[in-house]
Amino acid sequence: MRNRVREQRAHRGLSQAELAAALGVSRQTVISIENGRYLPSLPLAFRIARFFDLTVDKMFDPDDEEAAT
Repeated sequence: MRNRVREQRAHRGLSQAELAAALGVSRQTVISIENGRYLPSLPLAFRIARFFDLTVDKMFDPDDEEAAT
């Protein structure tokens, strides 16, 4: 799954630690989400999207392979 977390975080001038604190997760969680190694839970995905004033579907985009299943 592709996501826009890194792009949105950088656009707002936030560090990974600042975003993690705002979301109530660890910096390692933010790193893993940005690198596509961790898929956030649905509640966390909504928190991330709300934080950036986006909808979940604008923030997270399934890969073509995932969308086909």
